[in-house]
Amino acid sequence: MLASAKGGSYGATDFGAGARATAPSSIEKVRVSVTFRKIAVAAGLLLAAGGCAHSGDITAQGITAVRTACPEVGIPAGTGDITLFNPATSHDESALDVSATMTDVRSTCDSSGEQVITNVTFRVDATRTRTDGARDVTLPYYIAVVQGGSQVVAKRTGAVGVHFDAGQARTSTTGQASARVDRAAATLPEDIRRDLTRPRKAGQEDAAVDPLSRPKIREAVQRATFQALVGFQLTEDQLKYNATR
Repeated sequence: MLASAKGGSYGATDFGAGARATAPSSIEKVRVSVTFRKIAVAAGLLLAAGGCAHSGDITAQGITAVRTACPEVGIPAGTGDITLFNPATSHDESALDVSATMTDVRSTCDSSGEQVITNVTFRVDATRTRTDGARDVTLPYYIAVVQGGSQVVAKRTGAVGVHFDAGQARTSTTGQASARVDRAAATLPEDIRRDLTRPRKAGQEDAAVDPLSRPKIREAVQRATFQALVGFQLTEDQLKYNATR
């Protein structure tokens, strides 16, 4: 399960229409300085030397791929679904109460200032077994910032409510959260940038060598790579259920 790392700094994560934040006492915060800079990749991860690069372009240095200033956004495996049972201790099919799926995750990003602001929206599709009356269900979710593909540097939980009218078995709603992070930690060191942008010509000894094979460059790029991930905040039992169903 995702959990916050300790130490550092992290800007506020806000929850928009269709969702509510948990009480401050349940918010997990850490400090981390995060910045993003647009770079172009050639032959693995090389900055394009001048001009505007586009993903898939073929240049004298190789095939480029553009890495934007904004984090990738997605749902980690195993946290995009939530199932509630009644009674909660049973996982029998006859005890199935409410199930929901998080989908249609989208994001907008503003990286023009000192902080990178990522706004994430998602849809929740829910179904229930009993339809004999109107009902409101609150489902917990999280947004987390992950560095280098594995280290959770910040996380906050919120809740989204779904409403069923009497006789209604299916419903949907939307949720929103936004993360603010500094533009400092994800800036590649100048020596790494110089190495990545250094022109390489055919026939040179390192012309065909992937820069990411060098530990110093690989580790610097990992430190500068971040993701904004959303999913349902699940209990251990719910995680196990998702993994085995």
